[in-house]
Amino acid sequence: MKKGFSLIELMIVIVIMGVIYTLVITKLKSYNETQEALQLETLKPNLGALAKEFHTKVKLFCFDECSKCAVFANQQHLKDVTPLFEEIPEIYKYNYLNGIEEKKNDVLFDADGVEQDVCFSFGVDEDGVSDQVIVKYKEKVYDYSNYFSDVDIYDTLEEVVDAKEKTIEKVK
Repeated sequence: MKKGFSLIELMIVIVIMGVIYTLVITKLKSYNETQEALQLETLKPNLGALAKEFHTKVKLFCFDECSKCAVFANQQHLKDVTPLFEEIPEIYKYNYLNGIEEKKNDVLFDADGVEQDVCFSFGVDEDGVSDQVIVKYKEKVYDYSNYFSDVDIYDTLEEVVDAKEKTIEKVK
């Protein structure tokens, strides 16, 4: 009766361990890259990918006058991310009866239960449905209220209103 493992058995174990290692490292790397690549243009698809990965709604909060941003899932802090803004953006919602309305800020409580001043929040669920907001930042207006695209970018709020009214006319 022989003791020990054959060379073939050892090589098979090494190959299996290599494959598992590669899968784990790739998953962690893609998660970190997604977090670091958050920009207004890529916000919805990146958060949507995280929502699918965690099978729940993922929400980005920017607080302390937008100088800090963090991603949360199920009210659990996932990771701090590079702030999206150098200054506080203007946040709006579109209501087809009243037009564009300013959106009130969400509230975030830290681990000690202290309320944080949230200047921007945006969430995406695992089906890709996001918060319906319009963000005016610097010289651009980012419209996240369309279900069928990641973001529509305009130069003015009036262009957003015109696009919404054209869509409503098509539906009628």
